[in-house]
Parts: sequence; C-alpha cells; structure tokens
Amino acid sequence: MKLYLNDASSASARVRIALALKGLAVETRQVDIFGAEAESRQAAYRDINPQGLVPALLTDGGVLLIQSLAIVEYLDELHPDPPLLPRRIEDRARARAIVLAIAAEIHALVPPRVGLYLAERFAADGEAFGAWNRHWIETGLDAVDRLLAGHRAGCFAVSDTPTIADIFLYPQAVGARRLGFDLSRWPAIAGVIVELDKVAAFTENAPAARR
Repeated sequence: MKLYLNDASSASARVRIALALKGLAVETRQVDIFGAEAESRQAAYRDINPQGLVPALLTDGGVLLIQSLAIVEYLDELHPDPPLLPRRIEDRARARAIVLAIAAEIHALVPPRVGLYLAERFAADGEAFGAWNRHWIETGLDAVDRLLAGHRAGCFAVSDTPTIADIFLYPQAVGARRLGFDLSRWPAIAGVIVELDKVAAFTENAPAARR
C-alpha cells in the first residue's frame, strides 16, 4: 500500500495512527498542502485525488481510497485485530458521532484551503484566519467535551481500548494545544488525552508542526 500524506495534516495523522495500532507498514509519499501553489492544488495530484486533499491510500489491489474515515474503516475491515470500533452497537454509534463531530464540524472549517479562500475572497490576513480557526475549534470541542462527559465509559473516549473516536480526537487536540488552548478547559477531553499520551501509536504519529 502507498499513502499520500503530509506530516502536518491531522487527517493524515488519523491514518498513520490507525496503521500503527494495526502494526502495518506502508510506503509513504509526502504531498505539500500549504500555499496557493502547493502540490495538492496541482493537476498532477488532482489526477490522483480529485479533491486535492490528503490522505489518499493506494491499496495493494491498485484501488485509490480517499477521506481519512473511509481509509481508517477500510484498514479496520482489512485487518480486524485489534478492532477500532467498540463491540456494543450503541458505543459504535457514539464513536462515529465523535468522529463526525470532529471531521465534519471542526476540521472541515479550518484546513489550509479555507484560509486561502478567506484570504482571496475576503482579504483575511493570518490574524483573522487564526481567530476563525480558534472560534470553530473552541465551539466544536465544547460540544465534544459535553458528549464525552455525558457518556464516557472507560479510560479512552468510548471504551477501555482506543477506537476511531480517539484516532480522530487526538490530532485535533494536538492542533488545539498548538493554537494555545489549555486542554484543561475541556476536562473530559483532557482526561482522554492524558491516557492517549501514554500510547506510542498516538504520540509517534501526531501531526507535526507546520514548517
């Protein structure tokens, strides 16, 4: 398998964490995603992934998969041990809800392409985009913290073993800390991150700081 990624991308980090939890090694290919002339915006990469996003996974069978959630669930079905979804059906739904609260309601509003559009269309500068990011991260993590506080069962997000909920939560929390947020403002999230910080698959595959 071949993984197109960027080490600073939280979406790429999700797949890297899943691979590490499964004990899988893949070939990797770095893709620049920052700036108007980034490789991810060029035709050659759009031929690989029409969305121009990372990650993208080329399977051993030559099938190109996109979107981190789809890739993580593919890996879980391909290599079911250890499972990345809880056993109870209600816990599976809760894990997926946390995943979507992060991927669809937080991350979708703050990637580089959003900043580029805000700059081009509304002349937003770096300070304005930073304020935009902080607003949506704060609003989103407020909701996720309430979800966790009301239903958390186990030391991780939804159980006593890491699941897809943790895989999506950890990179988002790392990003929040880099923006200057003190995770203690979200006690339930902070409690989960304390436990995940003890797991090498997470700490060794956290999104890198942008260079």
